[in-house]
Amino acid sequence: MNRVLCSTGTLLGRPNGRDFTLLHSLVPKLHCDGLELLMYDTWYGKTKELTTTMKKMPLPVYVFHLEKTIGEDIGHYRLDDALEKMEINCALAKSLQATTLVLHLWNGIISDKNIGYNIECYKYLEEIAEKHNLNLTVENVVCSNQSPMTHFSTLIEKYPNIKFTYDTKMADFHKEQDLIYSPNYRHIVNNFAHLHINDRLGEYKDWTNLKVLHIGHGSVDFDRFFSFIKAINYKGDFTTEATSFNQEGKINIDLLNESLDKIRLYIHR
Repeated sequence: MNRVLCSTGTLLGRPNGRDFTLLHSLVPKLHCDGLELLMYDTWYGKTKELTTTMKKMPLPVYVFHLEKTIGEDIGHYRLDDALEKMEINCALAKSLQATTLVLHLWNGIISDKNIGYNIECYKYLEEIAEKHNLNLTVENVVCSNQSPMTHFSTLIEKYPNIKFTYDTKMADFHKEQDLIYSPNYRHIVNNFAHLHINDRLGEYKDWTNLKVLHIGHGSVDFDRFFSFIKAINYKGDFTTEATSFNQEGKINIDLLNESLDKIRLYIHR
């Protein structure tokens, strides 16, 4: 069954203080089947309050997006810090009954500079996830040095059973979207376990255009993408992460629901 999920990152960001208590009034208005909780680094001292808040939501948390500095720490050779954060994140995900984890294996300014070390350390993150009975997926995060599909190819060679989260916006940033339609990448596509449905504008590796846009507000060809996903009989979830708040923190629920409704229409047409 394909579920349509909404990332909490669409609603919470720096302009509104990443205040998760806002979700009490916002989540009931969403046209989705569940949530993907995006963990922020400012929440580590608030995990008890966060857990209490999320357990009161009318929608379940199916996917937990791991805090992004985990991969960044590994890139800086701070493995102990990364593993400590991974433990906290997994315990929180488990307490919320999430089943899937999304990982930025590389991240931040360091990005994929030391990608060989990041890939080598993946096994330690996987061990922690397995200990908590959680399904770990690696996302095709933007790269400053190489490209996500290059790293996916290396990862699947080293870890044949690895699962991926595929983000349409990240792929478009590197102009790699068309690669998934090639038989040469079918072994990678077959390991897609989760999808992020996001749009963007901009040319190849245009760092000035990183904003996550709503479906139809960018250049991604979703007609072709959803036709392909349906043809390969993809069974996982779909999450939108499109930014739905302005610089003052005001949230546009109607625009967000429009994206959620479009995803559902694409799935069922």
